[in-house]
Amino acid sequence: MTQEITFANATLILKETVVTGAIRLRDGMISDITTGTSIPKDAYDMEGDYIAAGLVELHTDNLERHMTPRPKVDWPHRAAIMAHDRELAGAGITTVFDAIRVGSIISDGNRYQRYARAMADEILWMRDAGALRISHHIHLRAEVCSETLQEELAEFGPQDRIGIVSMMDHTPGQRQFRDLTKFEAYMRGKHSFGEAEFLAHVDYLYSLQKQFGAIHEAATVAAAAHYGAALASHDDTTAAQVDTSHSHGVKLAEFPTTLEAAQACHARGIATIMGAPNVIRGGSHSGNVAALDLAQADRLDILSSDYVPAGLLMAALQLGDLWGNLARGLATVTHAPALHSGLSDRGTLEIGMRADIIRFKRLDGLAILKETWSEGQRVF
Repeated sequence: MTQEITFANATLILKETVVTGAIRLRDGMISDITTGTSIPKDAYDMEGDYIAAGLVELHTDNLERHMTPRPKVDWPHRAAIMAHDRELAGAGITTVFDAIRVGSIISDGNRYQRYARAMADEILWMRDAGALRISHHIHLRAEVCSETLQEELAEFGPQDRIGIVSMMDHTPGQRQFRDLTKFEAYMRGKHSFGEAEFLAHVDYLYSLQKQFGAIHEAATVAAAAHYGAALASHDDTTAAQVDTSHSHGVKLAEFPTTLEAAQACHARGIATIMGAPNVIRGGSHSGNVAALDLAQADRLDILSSDYVPAGLLMAALQLGDLWGNLARGLATVTHAPALHSGLSDRGTLEIGMRADIIRFKRLDGLAILKETWSEGQRVF
């Protein structure tokens, strides 16, 4: 049975411009776009509200927050996935690459336990069962500074359709945590470490990096190629690190920590991803480069909600205001992430694309989301 709906008198945010017009959805696809203020008899009047493509999220830690709502609390995984899915729909996100950690530390009090394969199985099962409202894909966060990375990577294969593999090295004293005082504040706050316990943990991480760093880096590069996934770097700080990333075939740079690294990424054709919270807060919580500085230098390509899903749309609008180009701002959370993750069927309001759309209005700097549609079905 044909399903068709038309939204008229809307402010349509297209890939490169903003127009007043109408958009028709038919059987899960965008079937027509027209300009003007006329309202056909069978259409819904949007009263000038914005309509944009559904947001595409490449890196979010939100699922882990639902898995562990409090320290040492392991919430049932299917319930966590469901809550995560609904929260993203309510934030205007219609496609998500769920970031799942691979690489665990089990000899240091089993502090970082293995969970990736089991969690991926749950996501894929729920997706196939039609239990999820939005489009879910897998993003493996490969922790180089760990003990079990090679074993965990081997548990996945091309059949899992992994979308992104990111290579992460959270060894303190470099990349995200060049400033050890920032790392100490983060770790002691998260794990209630005493000073002696914190210093012992740092020494242990150094020993892991020395023993496994090069081996795990090579294993991550090989795994991404085996899966057919896009390879991402994480927290590149220097031009030399970007050169190494480029030699590995990296296409996405998550959260470069300096302007130098972002400039090098641009020169190498690597798309840069920055966090929406960094934009909204006006700076990095780790003391690294401000996303707005990269935006002003024309070195910011994609936004990720990182740890606040509701921040994604808000930050994209803030970038649109900064650049004086609303379409460009929204492209950082729609067209650009879809393009660089290989999803050619979404991310723009164009005839023949998936009917993933959002409706919102702006109120005193806030983005008020009214509706989210995924493949022509209202999910919020």
